[in-house]
Amino acid sequence: MSKISAIITGTGSHVPEKRLTNAELAMLVETSDEWITQRTGIKERRIVSSDETSASLGSHAATKALKAAKLEPKDLDLIICATITPEMVTPSTACFIAHSLGLDSIPAYDMNAACSGFVYAMEQAAAFIESGRHKNVLVVGAETISRITDWTDRTTCILFGDGAGAVVMQASDEPETGLLYSEMHSDGGGWEILHCAVGSRNPINEKMVAAGSQFLKMRGREVFKFAVTKLNEVVDSTFAATGYQPADVKMIIPHQMNQRIIAALVDRLELPMDKALVNIDRYGNTSAASIPIALDEAVKAGGLEKGDLVLFLGVGAGLTWGSALLRL
Repeated sequence: MSKISAIITGTGSHVPEKRLTNAELAMLVETSDEWITQRTGIKERRIVSSDETSASLGSHAATKALKAAKLEPKDLDLIICATITPEMVTPSTACFIAHSLGLDSIPAYDMNAACSGFVYAMEQAAAFIESGRHKNVLVVGAETISRITDWTDRTTCILFGDGAGAVVMQASDEPETGLLYSEMHSDGGGWEILHCAVGSRNPINEKMVAAGSQFLKMRGREVFKFAVTKLNEVVDSTFAATGYQPADVKMIIPHQMNQRIIAALVDRLELPMDKALVNIDRYGNTSAASIPIALDEAVKAGGLEKGDLVLFLGVGAGLTWGSALLRL
């Protein structure tokens, strides 16, 4: 009997129309286009309007992914949404996405692993498929980081943007295809360097709001160092575990955290820069949405096709990090 694998059969993405440029940000905080570009690679980011939410962005991306996979919503067995900006504390964003697709009994839940969330969610989807439990799983990464951003804090407000991406993963008996290898890691001891404190430990109240503690907080230098270290580690362990070499990979699609970090990684692997998809200049850091948005762009542009080997990399709050090596 052939081994069941989990393959990606459709991709989709959706971002808000509104653009916020570095020049516009410079009117809000003490910064400049040159300063932001030099340190992050970001030129602009997308920001939701008052009537857009994580679920609405995710629903648009999901609809496009289903169309690309030539499936109807009723064909789905499960929906997983990776997000740190859920529609509400409860119900889950995935439940709202399911409802928007006309589904009223499908299992649906959210995954919170911050910027590594999409890698985590793909591994879970693949496990359901490989076990034979489900055949068609929708994985969405949807974020409205602008809703938890302090627009007076230069450390964070220059970095983040809003958007959503989605993939349809399906069962296949084709050998050496689909998700070939993945790994996930976390270290909760480092939570203070990147966090949003609202929750059971810190219930929201007037004192918290007055201090601005309901917003995303980050220690930039520590996050930068952590990301560089863990990305290098997870890349090395992925290649060591699979026997593949960097040159075998058609494209690296990393979480879009910082262009300098991505460039340093590619240089260390002795690969040309065009081996990595970088769109942080146009969207900023969209957390769990960044990998599926980038994947969809690569597919739509013809940069990826069936049979290509792709390496996904995530690193973020939690602290979390992980990788997924997949053959399309």
